[in-house]
Amino acid sequence: MAFTAKDVQALREMTGVGMMDCKKALTEADGNMDKAVEILREKGLAASQKKAGRIAAEGMAYAAVIDGVGVVVEVNAETDFVGKNEKFVDFVKGVAAVVA
Repeated sequence: MAFTAKDVQALREMTGVGMMDCKKALTEADGNMDKAVEILREKGLAASQKKAGRIAAEGMAYAAVIDGVGVVVEVNAETDFVGKNEKFVDFVKGVAAVVA
């Protein structure tokens, strides 16, 4: 069964997966949208299993006293580039504020 670029776009909007992955899934599913979604789910599970073994050894710990409540938060990342990023630091401080 043939499919169009609109079908690929619709699958992408439904799943949030990249265009090429959607196209491959639709090709494998012979244009069947439901089967393509299932194929993408299976591939997503396989991808998440590959990432499960990775070690997040970088990051930061943040301690604060907010309104008389002491909080210690540790957030890990896979790379030192992330761990030293200003947005990451702000995120960790924000987590501490929410926890307190």
